Amino acid sequence: MDKTVADLRKDYTLQGLNETDVAPNPFIQFQKWFDEALTAQLLEPNAMTVATATTDGKPSARMVLLKDFDERGFVFFTNYNSHKGQELAENPQAALVFWWAELERQVRICGHVEKVSENDSDRYFQSRPFNSRLGAWASNQSEVIESRIILEQRLQELKAKYENQDVPRPPHWGGLRVIPTEIEFWQGRSSRLHDRILYSRLDDGDWKIQRLSP
Repeated sequence: MDKTVADLRKDYTLQGLNETDVAPNPFIQFQKWFDEALTAQLLEPNAMTVATATTDGKPSARMVLLKDFDERGFVFFTNYNSHKGQELAENPQAALVFWWAELERQVRICGHVEKVSENDSDRYFQSRPFNSRLGAWASNQSEVIESRIILEQRLQELKAKYENQDVPRPPHWGGLRVIPTEIEFWQGRSSRLHDRILYSRLDDGDWKIQRLSP
């Protein structure tokens, strides 16, 4: 008999996560796990869910790519006029989730959001492939469009316009940094008794480490 959705389950047995094993700084711990995801050659280990909400609490979420991280926070790039860009302008709070299934790991991040500097946005934009830079101009992200043909026509017009030229960064396109107040590291364990280690930022900038029940 075919399995139903309710029948789908997996017992997690690869590793454990103890308070004594994690770094005192969550960014160091994230770097360690991210390096292990790279070593495991996971498909797009920098893919993450970004969850936002309107000022009246209506949530939405989507996948984006992490493009930088350090002790200031976690950076991704987008059209500021997009659905998520507008929500974050009105309510600059976000949650990020990384899911590395092959390692049975999840990282959850919550924090305040701010724009990165224009210089940082310019620098990253110029590092993108030519067609990706044109795409930032061609697409009015999240707006209704009549057909794909319109989008492809815009791209062809832009290719002709910027042939053998630098493509400037659109003023409505740039980076957003999530400055975390909480970072949780989740390691799958057998019988759904998962390990959850939560870092919470204190007023003095230090981090408190606690274990959460699964």
